[in-house]
Amino acid sequence: MRDDGCRRGSTWLQFCPQCLAEDAQPYFRRQWRLAIKVSCPHHRCGLRDRCPSCRSRIAVFNQVELVPQHFCAVCGFDLRRASTSFVSPAIRSLDRCIHDICRLEAITGTLLTNSLVSSLLAIPDFCGKYRGASLLSLSTLARVRCFERLAMHPKDWLIDDDDAVVKLWRRSILSVDGHATLIGLLADALQRERQEPPPAKRPQRTSELSMLLTAYLRVMEDPRVLSARKGTAHVSTSLAH
Repeated sequence: MRDDGCRRGSTWLQFCPQCLAEDAQPYFRRQWRLAIKVSCPHHRCGLRDRCPSCRSRIAVFNQVELVPQHFCAVCGFDLRRASTSFVSPAIRSLDRCIHDICRLEAITGTLLTNSLVSSLLAIPDFCGKYRGASLLSLSTLARVRCFERLAMHPKDWLIDDDDAVVKLWRRSILSVDGHATLIGLLADALQRERQEPPPAKRPQRTSELSMLLTAYLRVMEDPRVLSARKGTAHVSTSLAH
């Protein structure tokens, strides 16, 4: 997200005031930086992207002093005291579904091979709001308005894909309204599988094998061993007769 200077333009970061207030050490979540996120799933409220005191963008990296992240870099307002914004259940549902679809496809590696990202970026044009704009260029409030319009229509545009397996997974996520326990467990399992290092190959003990072969050759070359082998062979032949 970037700040283009417009009131409806996107800003650097979003935040949930209640999340910051509950943190022992307040920090900004990684998912708050995603343009597809407009609500907090824990507190069921909308995210904010501006300081309610001075209306400036949230840019914690612009602090000139060593202060905690939850203070506005411009006016010093404590963002934990910001009021929460309301978003409808339909918007939160669409938010969860899109997040879970992106999460699952990012883990399975299909997100970069299909058209989902381009479809998400074109949401403003698709829903008839802010035509020609990219989702990345809109403020949180503008994106909430886009999601509000999308929530009123069928979600077939999210299911559309050439891969039958991808379509099935998306339909499953949408049918359970996103954030299903099964989807979460599957995503966690796939993520752990990708993060686990491949099993190390057992090293071949070439030095021990070499020593064993050398000892075997020495035994076989020993005259006493050879005579003993001949005697055993002679006895065996006599018994055979």
